[in-house]
Amino acid sequence: MDAMDEELKCPVCGSFFKDPIILPCSHNVCLACARNIIVQTPEGETPPHSGASGTSDYDYLDMDKMSMYSETDSGYGSYTPCLKSPNGVRVFPPALVHRHCSITCPLCHRSVSLDERGLRGFPRNRLLEAIVARYQQSRSIAVKCQLCDRNPVEATVMCEQCDVFYCTPCQQRCHPSRGPLAKHRLMPPTQVPGASQQQPTAARKLATCAEHDLENYSMYCVSCKTPVCYQCLEEGKHAAHEVKPLGGTWKHHKCQLSQALNGVSDKAKDAKEFLVQLKMMLQQIQENGVEFEACLVAQCDALIDALSRQKAKLLTKVTKEREYKLKVVRDQITHCTMKLRQTTGMMEYCLEVIKENDPSGFLQISDALIRRVLSSQDQWVKGALEPKVGPEFDLTLNTDPLLQAILQLDLVQGKGFQESPLLTHMHAGRLKEAGIPGAETSKVPPAPLLQLEQCCTLNNSATLAWRVPMPPGGIVDGYVLELDDGDGGQYREVYVGKETVCTVDGLHFNSSYNARVKAYNPMGVGPYSKTVVLQTSDVAWFTFDPSTAHKDIVLSNENQTVSCSSYDDRVVLGTAAFSKGVHYWELTVDRYDNHPDPAFGVARINTMKDMMLGKDDKAWAMYVDNNRSWFMHNNSHTSRAEGGITKGSTVGILLDLNKRNLTFFINKEQHGPVAFENLDGVFMPAVSLNRNVQVCPSQVQPSQHGTFPEL
Repeated sequence: MDAMDEELKCPVCGSFFKDPIILPCSHNVCLACARNIIVQTPEGETPPHSGASGTSDYDYLDMDKMSMYSETDSGYGSYTPCLKSPNGVRVFPPALVHRHCSITCPLCHRSVSLDERGLRGFPRNRLLEAIVARYQQSRSIAVKCQLCDRNPVEATVMCEQCDVFYCTPCQQRCHPSRGPLAKHRLMPPTQVPGASQQQPTAARKLATCAEHDLENYSMYCVSCKTPVCYQCLEEGKHAAHEVKPLGGTWKHHKCQLSQALNGVSDKAKDAKEFLVQLKMMLQQIQENGVEFEACLVAQCDALIDALSRQKAKLLTKVTKEREYKLKVVRDQITHCTMKLRQTTGMMEYCLEVIKENDPSGFLQISDALIRRVLSSQDQWVKGALEPKVGPEFDLTLNTDPLLQAILQLDLVQGKGFQESPLLTHMHAGRLKEAGIPGAETSKVPPAPLLQLEQCCTLNNSATLAWRVPMPPGGIVDGYVLELDDGDGGQYREVYVGKETVCTVDGLHFNSSYNARVKAYNPMGVGPYSKTVVLQTSDVAWFTFDPSTAHKDIVLSNENQTVSCSSYDDRVVLGTAAFSKGVHYWELTVDRYDNHPDPAFGVARINTMKDMMLGKDDKAWAMYVDNNRSWFMHNNSHTSRAEGGITKGSTVGILLDLNKRNLTFFINKEQHGPVAFENLDGVFMPAVSLNRNVQVCPSQVQPSQHGTFPEL
């Protein structure tokens, strides 16, 4: 539908205006429709106010829509009874007489009383009538095809270069869009200038006065805002009014309308650009919403994953505690059973001795038996008959801080977001309710200051420290530490928390990292600190890590020598972690008694520490005795090889993460085939042994042709 259609349609019938008249409120209605909405009122009564009951057949205006002028002063009232028309406006059957009649505008609902002239008293809108006629004519004219032989059909395109109208078949046959005609511009006929102006327009007829049919309008009454003729001026109705020449006033009003249209046109242009901007924003909001939801899901999944890992650690602790209690109770049962059996046997023997009637024989052994019985009685002291452990688990899991942190988990405003004063007030209100001093003037934290004297690197680990120069009343909820990828790439978060010192492990060797930190509080996220560059070590030097080792592991010589206090195999890891490059290290067997089978290899940091290396899916190892060896991963034994170790033997481990495989050596010679392939991730040197073995590292170096490990 054309945008101008609504301007050219009657509000009563919904069709294009036909013989439109202008009501005093400047709205237009068809002359026939005006006859339908005339309302006859009783003689001597004014149109009633709009307070009629909702059950009436008539619609009335609300009191706030009533005119402030009296009916006698302006001719306006508020009486709007009518039946429903097809266009949704209520109409009333035509009145037979015009005395005591009124008509109500269907748009603004203002009513006007009719005089003895009836509807003839309203001026006819010839301008609107002409526009409607011209508009309908332009829509009805169909441009015909100029190449059809017989009965030309309506043209669908017009060639701008050929100046010819074509229907679709003729265009495909005579003017194909290929070859030299491909560059011609084809346009719809409706867009061709002058295509709808083929019919000549009739000459404009001079308008005659509504009150004096033989007189043409020649003047314009400024007071009444209506065109008048000379006879209107002579009769005296407009004699005292200010009048102007009709032509001059016409041009002046046209100029005013053009100027007003220029302003509206600028606003319409701005509105179109704004609509384009809003439509683009719809797509951006949709895309950003999907991306943000994905990030939010990933962050929540990471929290859930971290909670699951911590749950596994806690379950492991509970399992160890349970196994310890069961072992203690079983050992106590075994010990008590043995003592009870010994005591019962001694008692039965003593009873048999008492039954004998040989006094001399009895006296020969009685002293010894009495001492044995008394000694046995001393063994059953009070402590011996009490359990060494209780059935309760003296462990408590305090989840309140974590639960509170989860409940307080919320979104904070991102960098560059201009927070509204309302949100700022709400945040300040929350801080004030929490009893935090200076909540009314609290702002985002300033940029942290890196403590360069405390920032350092060790192997592929980096330690950073910082502080925030907070103004009085300022608060900090936590910090976000970010590192790039060691190659000038994008930053990523490596720590979020309240600590001001953080150590990051598992970085690339021989790499330069850029680090920065920012602080946040309920008001938002503060700016970044200055960037500090950290250089990791060229070569990995590691010792055994006591913090992750089993409790039965015994470390000495500054954690370079490892042994064990248990007959069972226990695991210890190295302090270095590898994820890239080629790495080789050797371990020397310092002590080797009773032919045990220690295991050597690599493992994840969360491998099981209370069993032989390689029995779970987080370790890859070779276990070897004095005669032969096997490779083991996830408790699967493969590739038995002859040849073992003795005291003084060296075991070499070659971790090639470029080729993603693991190879073992004994006394500088490769032992067996390539042990494991398709390795991926972060690996740490690992050993498992019992009390019959003692080892220490003898060499750690990168390959000559390899690269150093990277994150």
